[in-house]
Amino acid sequence: MSSGLPKRSRSTLQLPPGHFARSLVFLRRNDVLLRLGLCAAAAVAMWLITSAWRPAFPFRLGHTPPRDISARVEFSVPDARATENARQRARADVICLYQHDPQPLDELQRALTDKVFQLLTPASFDAVDKALWQEFVGREEDGAAPDEDRQRADYERFRGALSEDEDLKRFKRSLMLAFSDFRENGLLESLQHELNEGNQTEIRVFPKGNPDAAHTVRVSQVRIGEAAGTLHRRLVEELEDAKTPGAEQVAGHLFNWLRPKLSHATTLKIDSKLTQLAADEAAERVEPVERKFLVGEKIEGVKGGQALSGEQLSLLGTEHAAYVASFTPWQILLFTAADLGMYVALFVLCGSYIYYHDRRLIRDLRKLLTLLGSAVATIAIVRLAPRDMGRLELIPMLLFAMAATIAYQRELALLLSACLSLIAVLALGAGLPELVILLASMASAIYLIGRIRSRTKLIYVGLGAGVTAFFTTLGVSTLAGQPLGLALLINAGWFAFSAVLAGLVMTGLLPFIERLFDVQTDLSLLELGDAAHPLLQELVRRAPGTYNHSINVASIGEAAAEAIGANGLLVRVGAYFHDIGKMLKPGYFIENQQQGVNRHESLLPAMSTLVIIAHVKDGADLARKHRLPQSVIDFIEQHHGTTLVEYFFNRATRQSEEDPDGGSVDESSFRYPGPKPQTREAGVMMLADAVESASRTLVDPTPARIENLVEEIAMKRLLDGQFDECSLTLKEINTVVESLAKSLTAVYHGRVKYPERQQTA
Repeated sequence: MSSGLPKRSRSTLQLPPGHFARSLVFLRRNDVLLRLGLCAAAAVAMWLITSAWRPAFPFRLGHTPPRDISARVEFSVPDARATENARQRARADVICLYQHDPQPLDELQRALTDKVFQLLTPASFDAVDKALWQEFVGREEDGAAPDEDRQRADYERFRGALSEDEDLKRFKRSLMLAFSDFRENGLLESLQHELNEGNQTEIRVFPKGNPDAAHTVRVSQVRIGEAAGTLHRRLVEELEDAKTPGAEQVAGHLFNWLRPKLSHATTLKIDSKLTQLAADEAAERVEPVERKFLVGEKIEGVKGGQALSGEQLSLLGTEHAAYVASFTPWQILLFTAADLGMYVALFVLCGSYIYYHDRRLIRDLRKLLTLLGSAVATIAIVRLAPRDMGRLELIPMLLFAMAATIAYQRELALLLSACLSLIAVLALGAGLPELVILLASMASAIYLIGRIRSRTKLIYVGLGAGVTAFFTTLGVSTLAGQPLGLALLINAGWFAFSAVLAGLVMTGLLPFIERLFDVQTDLSLLELGDAAHPLLQELVRRAPGTYNHSINVASIGEAAAEAIGANGLLVRVGAYFHDIGKMLKPGYFIENQQQGVNRHESLLPAMSTLVIIAHVKDGADLARKHRLPQSVIDFIEQHHGTTLVEYFFNRATRQSEEDPDGGSVDESSFRYPGPKPQTREAGVMMLADAVESASRTLVDPTPARIENLVEEIAMKRLLDGQFDECSLTLKEINTVVESLAKSLTAVYHGRVKYPERQQTA
């Protein structure tokens, strides 16, 4: 049965999302995803540049290993000495090429034929030329010539064997056949190449002018000392085949004449050029001889306590390459994951610090890209720098440290430098000593750099970092087991020289660093604050009252900024330009108006407000047109924040109240567009600008009135939320108020009224 009463609905309690849920929502934002993607791309770029999927080669020239090094894997290396010995043997075994010119043999045969004819012409032994016959006569065993009777008998037999024309024809033919082998292969007295210059048993012979027709012959076939017996035997055989009577005796007489003449009938001459080419080809055909090292075998020549030479470094490099090549895909994956994990950890560390301490760096996409790009470029230069040319990796690392200090605060620069040092050391395969040296050098440069007000400051920073690098290298290397000697002193000197060179390079790069990171050093601010700047000159000409106001704001603002440790010089330069937009309509601003003339009397309050507010945008446009830095443009845009133009707002409110048909006045229409001050310097200048303008309205600017005025304006800005986006603390605001009051009191200090000079008659 129904009671007729409506059913109550259960109310659910909606709890706010937890931290994890809020984080997920935050990470899904497009701007957050974009920045995370940029960081991931930078990490991948570093991973590729450093070849993070494999361990780096840890040795460098001159390094002294503390102990002997053994092979981690089996590997082979070319044995240069053994290979060269094999090539020398190949050169020594090459068959040399000799050019054969048979002309001396032809001349020798013709000369022999002529002499034989001269012997056959006389009718008897008595008429023969005895000196000529002696050339054909052999010697006895005791070396004496045969007696005359025997010579007569030998001559008669010789003449009888060759007396007929047919006999002479057979003689010529036999002589030619006996010399045929020498005409083909040549004749030489001795080899014309040394033992280590070619084969000693064979040579290659080619006809003169025709190297392609070369053929191989044994040296014994062409050397006179061994070929003479062959010639004698061939003479006997050919004469016997020709049916010459007493062939052996005739051949003996002919050989007696030929033997001493053979040394003048050599036909072979070595071709050095072709032989050298053949030797080079033989050497090139020799396969390199390799030296094999087994696992655990001590690497030859690499001794503990001895500095590494170039040859030993090459040997270790081959072993390292073989070790890396032995990695399995799983090992490569683990190594890559470890490196990527380290990159992610470092990026999270730096990103968290920036998020909590300098969030503007993340908000500004250009600044974030500049930071990531400079970090990647630094690692790339470190990775590509020759490792054996001094210690050049210190130069890009110090340049990054100094640039980061100039662009950001010291703490962030130190954190970034430490992270990059770790990446660089792992990429180079270096150890803890080099990490300490890099960190010490970069930390000293970061500490010393401070405010740059002179062109020599960075050089002194480089010198200071060089001294730190020198002594740190000596101390850390000694602790690491490196012997204290000339090599270590040279190494430390290279580190020091690299640091000094980095300071010199940074001095030249400073203008580009300022433009790249959009920052200004004191040096550039001093140049920018020159009164001869075209914008300031134009401001003096068009709006002298505004210029005077800017000078006063610069003076009191600089002192206030210095009182809280902010950049007073930046405040001063920003104050010079903060009101340059007023020069376009100077007559609408009270400091430039003539006495009794106010153009706003004829304008509605809303229109007057638009004219007043427009000077901010006009000033920013003028600044960009004249390429003023963004830090100065920020002063122009932020020096009024989102404050209310009270005079015209109150005037509009009164007019609305007096008009029966008037509606409510929209306060937002009478506020500056902002943004609010984003830095301590901009906040200081907002107060300085406001109190300097307001102090001009004081009739009797006593110290108490000035102090009350400054406190009132500061409190109004504070309650209006103008300092919510800058890092000014209440204590710092109080310090600024005291400084401004003190400065304005000094400007409006009381003066002694001197009595008028009495007029004399």
